[in-house]
Amino acid sequence: MPMVDLHLHLLPGVDDGCKTMDDTVAMARALVALGFGAAAPSPHNRPEYASREVALQRLEEVRAELARLAIPLSLDVNAENFFLDETLLSALPTPQSRRVGAAGKYLLVEAPYTSPLPQLTDVIFRMKLKGVTPIVAHPERCLEFERRGRAAEAVQSGAVLQLDVGALIGRYGKTPQRLARQLLDDGLYGIAATDLHSPVGAEQWVGESLRALLKHVGAAAFGALTETTPGLILKGQPVA
Repeated sequence: MPMVDLHLHLLPGVDDGCKTMDDTVAMARALVALGFGAAAPSPHNRPEYASREVALQRLEEVRAELARLAIPLSLDVNAENFFLDETLLSALPTPQSRRVGAAGKYLLVEAPYTSPLPQLTDVIFRMKLKGVTPIVAHPERCLEFERRGRAAEAVQSGAVLQLDVGALIGRYGKTPQRLARQLLDDGLYGIAATDLHSPVGAEQWVGESLRALLKHVGAAAFGALTETTPGLILKGQPVA
């Protein structure tokens, strides 16, 4: 079963990810070479970056280009939202809410890297009341999750945690690496993703990261994190 990546910056010219269509094609080729068959590009949903409408147009352009080049990577809608966005909750019932996949049952959100987020579980609870499950991007890289037991509280509140695989090889430093391994050992991650921003060196470092993940958790858990659970999320189905 091909892997599914639910966090990556593949679309060209919409945020701090791929700059050109050539970058996008190179990243797509790298993902396919690594064993990915599907992805949901997640442009940053921030005022300084491209709008939802532009991102959707770019997604269609990339789909057409990959089809023209016969690159077997299917793409779905997504965005990387921000927990501190004042409109995060109010936008949920509207078409402006940039959710994961056509089913729209999940929303990818990131916590701030260097500041606390005391309202974390309250926001998760309120999102769940609206029928949306938050996927918390790379918690191992965020200060809030350095608090003992905080990741478990987020999962118990109904969130899905997403591992940035690069953390396992020290790509973001020692603290995220240690925390990523601890959260894996505690069984708190629901999915793993690449958070790719550039094709440069991607096949090498993502490949190394995936091998590190496989070694750490074993084949069954690896398949759940990279294939089964992200696939269910794309379809809007519940996950354990």
